[in-house]
Amino acid sequence: MSNNYFQFKKFRIEQDRCAMKVTTDACIQGAWTPILPSVKRVLDIGTGTGLLSLMLAQRSDDVIIDAIEFDKDAASQAADNVNTSPWKGRINIIEGDVRTHQFRDKYDLIISNPPFFNNSLLSDKEAKNNARHTLSLTYTDLLNAVTENLSEGGYISILLPAEEYMLWNELMAVHGWAEFGKLSVNHKPGALVKRIVGLFSKADRVVTEQSLTIHNDNGYTREFIDLMAPFYLNL
Repeated sequence: MSNNYFQFKKFRIEQDRCAMKVTTDACIQGAWTPILPSVKRVLDIGTGTGLLSLMLAQRSDDVIIDAIEFDKDAASQAADNVNTSPWKGRINIIEGDVRTHQFRDKYDLIISNPPFFNNSLLSDKEAKNNARHTLSLTYTDLLNAVTENLSEGGYISILLPAEEYMLWNELMAVHGWAEFGKLSVNHKPGALVKRIVGLFSKADRVVTEQSLTIHNDNGYTREFIDLMAPFYLNL
């Protein structure tokens, strides 16, 4: 998925100006994250190419989405991707810093595929470091943004590597948030879980836990195909 564009069934992601490209893991988050009936306004933190916003807009005719991006080039490209999509009237791209931006509304769902490498080696490219590492947005920064901008009874969807997810889960628990949904993702049967999509809220909710394997000996698994069929070409 490292081409300059990625063609989905109903929209196209141009990504030559974005440090972080479309990934399978992010597509899984966009396809799996539940859009509950109470969700009317969504905030996408660190939207990058605009992928998650576009996937959620495709899945729901009702939601209005604000998507904020710190990097100027990525924000510009996300806006271009939205403007060529069928949902440009429902997605607003904001170039800005979520730590200081004053949002006008509260949000029923906040979704984020945040920078998540705390201790790995840095690239020589600043934009890629900001996109991949917790330099421009720490977990505490993200939690503060969620706390300030989430509506009462709202929830957050976050995608992280399994080890980083444990740190995030601990941080959320300390501040009174509860995990009420989790999707554990591995790439083949028997492999270690590499990514987790988690759902958190302060409201009481039914707890669900699921797993997803992407590949088997025959190619994509049936579960992955069923999840991604509305989006991927040739599925």
